[in-house]
Amino acid sequence: MPASSSSIVLTDLGLVWPDGSIALEHLNAAFGHGRTGLVGANGAGKSSLLRLIAGRLEPTSGGIATAGEVGYLPQTLTLDTSATVADLLGISRVVRAIRAVEAGDVSTDLFDVIGADWDIEARAEQSLDAIGLSADDLDRPVGRLSGGETVLVATAGLQLAGRPITLLDEPTNNLDRDARARLYDLVENWRGTLVVVSHDVALLERMDAIAELYGGELITYGGPYSSYLEQLETEQQAARQAQRAADQVVRLEKRQRIEAEEKLARRARTARTAEREKRVPKIIAHGRRGAAQVSAGRLRTEAGEKVEQATQEADAAAERVRPDTRIMVDLPDPGLAPGRRIAELAGTDGRRIVIQGPERIGLVGPNGIGKTRLLESSIAGREDTGSASGRLLTERVGYLPQRLDGLAEDRSILDNVRDAAPNRTPNEVRSRLARFLLRGGTVERPVGSLSGGERFRVAIARLLLADPPPQLLILDEPTNNLDLTSVDQLVDALTSYRGALLVVSHDDAFLDRLGLTRTLRLDAAGVLHEERPR
Repeated sequence: MPASSSSIVLTDLGLVWPDGSIALEHLNAAFGHGRTGLVGANGAGKSSLLRLIAGRLEPTSGGIATAGEVGYLPQTLTLDTSATVADLLGISRVVRAIRAVEAGDVSTDLFDVIGADWDIEARAEQSLDAIGLSADDLDRPVGRLSGGETVLVATAGLQLAGRPITLLDEPTNNLDRDARARLYDLVENWRGTLVVVSHDVALLERMDAIAELYGGELITYGGPYSSYLEQLETEQQAARQAQRAADQVVRLEKRQRIEAEEKLARRARTARTAEREKRVPKIIAHGRRGAAQVSAGRLRTEAGEKVEQATQEADAAAERVRPDTRIMVDLPDPGLAPGRRIAELAGTDGRRIVIQGPERIGLVGPNGIGKTRLLESSIAGREDTGSASGRLLTERVGYLPQRLDGLAEDRSILDNVRDAAPNRTPNEVRSRLARFLLRGGTVERPVGSLSGGERFRVAIARLLLADPPPQLLILDEPTNNLDLTSVDQLVDALTSYRGALLVVSHDDAFLDRLGLTRTLRLDAAGVLHEERPR
């Protein structure tokens, strides 16, 4: 887009960390007015880019031009718990000044602080009402807010400030469904330029454009996330077709070079025979031989150049085709009959819900009410599986906690997975790991050296490739902090699983892709009940 219509312009932007590793290099891009979702793989540099635009980091090279003041919400809020909601909204100084004037203080300094913001408390009340709080909460300490409420208040404060540019870094991470819905409403009504880093598909669907950071470039696509996927697939179809066409040209040029060499060889044999049989005078034969050598050299050079050019074009076409990151794996059958009872769940009211057969169940509910505790105590066997919360009816259970802390850091990928499948040969495990995009020498690397996406695939592979295979698979907020590619890979892997599945998640888009048979809700009172289909 033209620089004149852009709110943020990046020119040859580069960032190198102190250890010499490159975060961003020669980045040229622009963000326009409206809402833009910034996507890309973990480690691509999205958060670093926001920090650069916000002025929290200094670029190593290049520059950033912004059309006005920038507001910024980092992934992790570091706050003084004694601060108030008014402090978090950024209005406490003005509120104190207004209250002092109302109490009779007419100091000039107070009027300077207030400026044109005499209605700030009314506007703050509207913002707080939108996120489920009230004007009475202005003096409430931040330490008494939930994590979700804190993020919502901070976001509402940025909106209330009305800066021309606002940056949000993964604002829905760890928010429950209700808090996410409120944040979506804030974003829907945002004015100015808003750039959001997120892997939340529902949030990205509310964007006016999607900017993808990939391969060191930032490319913007018009429309929400679904439109971006369609445009990307169209591009990739064209790139794959171009690669096939370029490969065909290479094969053609190579075949033509072989045919030319065969033709030259035939000519040479004919010339040697004629010379040997003295069908032409020796001087003429020598002349013909020299001319033939010159002609052959020219032909070989031209043919070689054509092959080289075709190969370069094929390589360039191949670079435009993105690697296939889908997980396609044929998993062992856990042998779970449709009527087999696997587990019983119960809330504080004592009502028991039975999980049986290869059901796919989502467990939802607000943050902090005990969903993880319910899993670990009554299902995953971490505590008392015979408690009133429920009981486990199979020993073949795979459990993925929110923190991927069940892997041996100093041992290889291969060893970690073989621990769960000791009866399988190393080659068998290698073959199956390849389906999880863990190939070749990678499987010998220690887990502690892996990227977040690799580590996640190892954790999932260890569960799904266990021998015997689990009959019940339990995942606790599996998409937290995963990039969109890793979420797609998780869905791919779970699609092949034929056992019972119990997933705790606030990510409705992710749950919808799993083909749930039931959704259970644990409410604030600890009561567990079935939720009607949406």
